[in-house]
Amino acid sequence: MRIIETTADLEVLVQELASAPYLALDTEFMRDSTYWPKLCLLQIASPDVAAIVDPLAPGLDLTPFFKLISDPAIVKVLHAGRQDIEIFWHKGRVIPDPLFDTQIVAMVCGFGEAASYETLARKIAHVEIDKSARFTDWARRPLTKRQLEYALADVTHLRVVYEKLSAELKRTGRESWVAEEIDALKSTELYALDPVQAWKRLKPRTANKRFLTALAAAAEWREREAQSRDVPRNRVLKDEVLLEIAANPPEDGEALERIRAVPKGFAASRQGKALMEAILAGKDRPVPELPDQGRRRHREPSPAAVDLLRTLLRLRAEEARVAPRLIANAEDIERLAAGDDEGVMALTGWRNEVFGKDAQALRSGKLSIALENGEAVVVELED
Repeated sequence: MRIIETTADLEVLVQELASAPYLALDTEFMRDSTYWPKLCLLQIASPDVAAIVDPLAPGLDLTPFFKLISDPAIVKVLHAGRQDIEIFWHKGRVIPDPLFDTQIVAMVCGFGEAASYETLARKIAHVEIDKSARFTDWARRPLTKRQLEYALADVTHLRVVYEKLSAELKRTGRESWVAEEIDALKSTELYALDPVQAWKRLKPRTANKRFLTALAAAAEWREREAQSRDVPRNRVLKDEVLLEIAANPPEDGEALERIRAVPKGFAASRQGKALMEAILAGKDRPVPELPDQGRRRHREPSPAAVDLLRTLLRLRAEEARVAPRLIANAEDIERLAAGDDEGVMALTGWRNEVFGKDAQALRSGKLSIALENGEAVVVELED
């Protein structure tokens, strides 16, 4: 097993991989007690070479690796790669491109909503992955033989999965079906972790200005505190505390202390005083807008109509062998049920061909769903 522990050895490896058509990539990291993920291992495999890079080795510089994965001539293959890409972005300011995410591609190749790597390895590469090492301490050295074997298997079998999924994607002509999802993974905004936008993680269900202003200020303060101390957000303050503060915005430290969810003595601490200053300063800022605040539905959707459209989505997704969530999400279904079609992605491109046009036809009475031999089927109605 090839383990890279020096910059010189990494440079040699990069030279060997420089002409590869693709690279299978994976990482092992720890995030239980930190805000930023602690990169513990990098696994790389080309069609002919496989190696493990130890980022924790003293003096190892990952610059050659980041230069390698920025090469536009090499396809970078990951499985459910969002967290891996986040690490690449924050460590090396690199987002792999071109990118091939096997979980996303599997969704249009008949493997369901969120096919795991173990499932794809079993069904495509015909191997069983030993998952017993998954939740071990990857930061502890030396790593065991079992850990190293598990880590390397995450890229060696990924080569087979990639090659077969890539061929199937080309055979079906569905490359464009996954392009939008892949492009979203390459957006730097996804990994920016901007404290100003931290309130959106809490998904508030009210447009109340007082609530949103206090929530945005408190969430921004917590995010900055967590980032600077490199601790998980909830180690600073739990989500429910921020929501209660937003529901009852305090005017001073005493009012903050009286909020039930706030830890006893917190208001008088350095952190409590800083949070109070942030909340008071936030009153003078513009009220943050909810993502759909500028768009009002014509009417609330009928629950029965939502259920019918969900059934149609499931039937059409099964017929096309595509994961339903890749075609339409819950918001799309609710907006279609309410007759609010503007901007609905399910009514564009291939999604419209698979589902969108039939959703409109069902809504207008040109299609129906019936039972045939105990199975739900789509029936086209005559004018």
